[in-house]
Amino acid sequence: MSQQANASKWQRVQWRIEAGLWFMVMGLFRVLPIEQASAVGGWALRVVGPFTSAHKTALTNIKLVFPKLSTLEAKRLALATWDNLGRIGGEFPHLRGLNPYQTDGRVEICGREHLTAIIKSGKPAVLISGHFANWEVMAAAICLGGLPARVSYRHANNPWIDADITRARLGYGIPELSAKGGVGAKEMLRAMAQGHSVTFLNDQKFNRGIEAHFFGHKLMTAPGPSRLALRFDAPILPVSIVRLPKARFRVEFHPPIAASTDPDHQVAIAQTVEKINRFLEACIIRHPKSWFWVHRRWPKDVYRK
Repeated sequence: MSQQANASKWQRVQWRIEAGLWFMVMGLFRVLPIEQASAVGGWALRVVGPFTSAHKTALTNIKLVFPKLSTLEAKRLALATWDNLGRIGGEFPHLRGLNPYQTDGRVEICGREHLTAIIKSGKPAVLISGHFANWEVMAAAICLGGLPARVSYRHANNPWIDADITRARLGYGIPELSAKGGVGAKEMLRAMAQGHSVTFLNDQKFNRGIEAHFFGHKLMTAPGPSRLALRFDAPILPVSIVRLPKARFRVEFHPPIAASTDPDHQVAIAQTVEKINRFLEACIIRHPKSWFWVHRRWPKDVYRK
């Protein structure tokens, strides 16, 4: 409410127009079968995406990670990224049909024994991943798997769209959400103190973070997951998701990452952040078409050049 109260008249008009388009598009996807909605969404962003500034960002990121790719190959990878993002939009109104633990819920679960071990321990864990495939499905696989968990998320800039996304997530089975920021950080800390696990997508730039290597570059990275793991002596459970044909997915729980045991606390945090980045790098290399390449992960001067 405070966001709307502080907005200018023209900002509120812009939000209303954006929200109107959002509800219109979501309504169209809702009346289509999920596979068709996914395909239409993918097609739409393959057409529109290359005309946006984010497309240039994606191409820059791709060349930084895969410098040996030809220009044609980089463009194909960028188009695959737009396809995936469009499919996420098409699938959004159908989230309840993507149930990881129901027969023909369109989601395969691998490595569930690692999740089960965390649940049986009765202790909180820090679950980490990145913006891969449809990350909404991955969050549901965590929360519906029997692990009490609070999910960290970045709220949408438009408050009406943000409210609609939040309602969909809560209805999908993600019971506890914390927006990124000071208040959200306190909620995550409180959750772990109460014995609940927390989840993070740890692949985006965080200006107030620490420098950590990411594909050979030192980039600002959020240390929050590592700090919490060290503070509560909690395991770090990596999770990944892969898109399969026809609006289906495979979610995998990987063996836990051990936090650094360096006696210097700041060094231990930095080393743990590096370990998380190695996992994220491996996921991106294995399935590059599923990653969120349009995010400005590198410093601003890289994109100016």
